[in-house]
Amino acid sequence: MAPKRGGKAPVPAKKKPVTNPLFEKRPKQFGIGGALPPKKDLHRFVKWPKVVRIQRQRRILKQRLKVPPALHQFTRTLDKNLATNLFKMLLKYRPEDKAAKKERLLKRAQAEAEGKTVEAKKPIVVKYGLNHVTYLIEQSKAQLVVIAHDVDPIELVVWLPALCRKMEVPYCIVKGKSRLGSIVHKKTASVLCLTTVKNEDKLEFSKILEAIKANFNDKFDEVRKKWGGGVMGSKSQAKTKARERLIAKEAAQRLT
Repeated sequence: MAPKRGGKAPVPAKKKPVTNPLFEKRPKQFGIGGALPPKKDLHRFVKWPKVVRIQRQRRILKQRLKVPPALHQFTRTLDKNLATNLFKMLLKYRPEDKAAKKERLLKRAQAEAEGKTVEAKKPIVVKYGLNHVTYLIEQSKAQLVVIAHDVDPIELVVWLPALCRKMEVPYCIVKGKSRLGSIVHKKTASVLCLTTVKNEDKLEFSKILEAIKANFNDKFDEVRKKWGGGVMGSKSQAKTKARERLIAKEAAQRLT
């Protein structure tokens, strides 16, 4: 009989990989008393503190819900370069801390005890405290107002940009109440204010004021009409797009 054609070809034998006899393969045993299992990312399973959860929920809610313009304006903060220059200027006018005040009063008391006259010049420093800054704005003494973007509750400062605009006082919103607080030796500060600067700093201060006016005071009408939020999650966006595609497909079928 003739051999059958179209039969299966013989499978070539697999070559065994060449292994070095010096290095023996020892697979790990992850049972009880065995090797430690590899580390997993347990980030999703952590029970975070309540404060952290509230912060994250608030952030998501601000993205999902429609945010009115009065609140949305606090998301528009000063750009990094201008903020750096501004904080350099503010650091030059830090008020004295407790130790410096104690030393000054001690020297003054010693001078008075010796019968010398003490000349006390009023120092040029950054003003802080919401009520004090509000009074300075109303009296048109403030030259620049710096507001923190993360004041809680936000109702404390939500009206301040409108007051600055009415009194024609330059204002800006910067990131971090703790950053403002560090300038005046406090944990946090919601608002700071400059009433005047030294002669050597006037040129630099005028440049900062021009940039701040262009970014905030001059854009007030534009900002007070712009709503925020209304951004849904990735799943909701995907569902909405799928629904829109389906509606468009049905409309196309009706036309044909």
